Amino acid sequence: MTDSSHTEDMNVLSGQLRLKVLSLYNQANAGHIGCSLSCIDLMIASLICRKREQDTFILSKGHAAAALYACLNYTGEISDETLETYYRNGTALPAHPAPNQFAGIPFATGSLGHGLPIAAGIAHAGRLLGQDNRVFVLMSDGETNEGTTWEATHFAMQHKLDNLIVLIDKNGLQGFGYTQEVLGDTAAAETWQAIGFDTIEVDGHNVEALLQAIDRQAANLNGRPKAIIAHTIKGKGVSYMEDKLEWHYLPMTPAQYEQACAEVAERYSHKVSI
Repeated sequence: MTDSSHTEDMNVLSGQLRLKVLSLYNQANAGHIGCSLSCIDLMIASLICRKREQDTFILSKGHAAAALYACLNYTGEISDETLETYYRNGTALPAHPAPNQFAGIPFATGSLGHGLPIAAGIAHAGRLLGQDNRVFVLMSDGETNEGTTWEATHFAMQHKLDNLIVLIDKNGLQGFGYTQEVLGDTAAAETWQAIGFDTIEVDGHNVEALLQAIDRQAANLNGRPKAIIAHTIKGKGVSYMEDKLEWHYLPMTPAQYEQACAEVAERYSHKVSI
């Protein structure tokens, strides 16, 4: 496979999963669409392309659960029939990830800010047991406001958890405003570097660049935990959602859903079908 064909395949997959996410939200008439669209490429790179059987993936920004479910459906862990039950009464796929249903969802992360402490604990356990495991944790930039995040970073440094890879979806928006205006840029690369993490900044919608960043971090076993600061756009792929706070919450109307699907199909290749 040539580099260009691999890039095209990743672009097509990005479009296909965006359409799947939009379909889930449309059927459920639910919100949290923008935050799923901002991190889907990060999930493609880590969960789909680079996670090995012995590795763990934690979605800390649990409100992007639909993106996680779409990816686990792609990998075969969640069936098409189960995916259709998203958000319904009695479902195993609620609005935020619930544990004890699928191996790919080991913890509930509805209350934000706890994914990194959990991931650090798993990474530390792997080191104690002599395992060759990596732990990916996907966080929002808003979560870096929280105290548990920084307790976990110091724990990771103290225990030299170079098998811990933190992926930060830095879309610049959180529940009630721009992150810069709430508590400042707590997801700044300089902050993570100062604590001691090996830190890379990357375009969070360039899957090839994300894969290169993950490979570089995973290969660098120097006793320092890893951070990948991914610059993203909330609502990426749908023009009327991009960088708009309201799409953290709003469901789509039928007309908006139709427009969103058409835009994604056009942006991400003619191979993508609605």
